[in-house]
Amino acid sequence: MSLVKAKKHLGQHFLTDKNIAQKIVNSLVHTDKYKKVLEVGPGMGVLSDFLLQKQEFETYLIDIDTESFEFLHKQYPTLGDRLINADFLALNFKDIFLEPFAIIGNFPYNISSQILFKILENRNQVPEVVGMFQKEVAERCVAKASSKEYGILSVFLQAYYKCEYLFTVKAGVFNPPPKVLSAVIRLSRNQTPSLDCDEKLFWQVVKAGFNQRRKTLGNALSGVIKKEKQGDDAVWALRAERLTVKDFVDLTNLIHERNSQE
Repeated sequence: MSLVKAKKHLGQHFLTDKNIAQKIVNSLVHTDKYKKVLEVGPGMGVLSDFLLQKQEFETYLIDIDTESFEFLHKQYPTLGDRLINADFLALNFKDIFLEPFAIIGNFPYNISSQILFKILENRNQVPEVVGMFQKEVAERCVAKASSKEYGILSVFLQAYYKCEYLFTVKAGVFNPPPKVLSAVIRLSRNQTPSLDCDEKLFWQVVKAGFNQRRKTLGNALSGVIKKEKQGDDAVWALRAERLTVKDFVDLTNLIHERNSQE
């Protein structure tokens, strides 16, 4: 069977180490919360081989690359419509999954943040995610307040998921090797069905705060709440990176309250 050629424009780096592939698959631990798993960008099936051995869930594969799709179709002829040739970012999850499902993958690094935001939009349907990312992105996902890696992605993910850095992966186990280190993380949906604030405003506040992260929140958020309504709360003198998820929830409620006042 001819092998699939890695395509630069799709950000493909095929994992070749089977031990690491097995370790990634075994990192799915909340299997009591779902019965289906979607692998994103399976390439030549190094993770898929281990996923399909698992009896506790049903595996689906999605790849935008037609060459990969055809290779996998020959490799796993019994998959049928569980092998999908489509763009994950354009997928309507509810067209395929009516119940919760997990997501796993050696994600293309050029769209990894978009993948995470897509998962966040569908957070109530995705109880667990295990994924390989560029190490820098993985560190941002798990970063704590007051660290330089902490940012928009850290706050949004940690608002709804427990984020764990599992292990680092060297470039030599990929074909072609990426120019960066990689890392595997696990996201486990937390017990927060929704935040204790106006969630739309929360997203606005977090984005505005970090988009001008060198400015104090008083200045960075002047487009969300006018200076004259801010008052003398200590929070306005801080920068966004100092605030935990709970602090951002409290700040959102404060802004909502002040903006509601005439």
